[in-house]
Amino acid sequence: MSKMMDYKGYHAQIEYDSDDEIFVGKVYGIVDSLNFHGTSVAELEEMFHQSIENYLQMCAETGKTPDKEFKGSFNIRISPELHRGISLQAALEGMTLNQYVSKALERSLPSARV
Repeated sequence: MSKMMDYKGYHAQIEYDSDDEIFVGKVYGIVDSLNFHGTSVAELEEMFHQSIENYLQMCAETGKTPDKEFKGSFNIRISPELHRGISLQAALEGMTLNQYVSKALERSLPSARV
């Protein structure tokens, strides 16, 4: 079972609010805050789609480029020792540091997610 929904390349994390007895969704990975809710899975999905459509329409009307969830780059902080070690290993294997890290990350995920 997944706790995430997807639509047009956007993903939302879903939780259940037992106090209000509703499902609550939050769009993941963009700067703008997009939240929605519903009392059933069907309503939740409809509201998620509507939230994304409204966001894209608002961006078009204001001339804003819509945020993309995954840009293909991110920064991480690691120890200088680890940085040196993987840099040297990448060079030994004839790869750039980016290629080496990318391959290591690919190996860490189930093949269905890549």
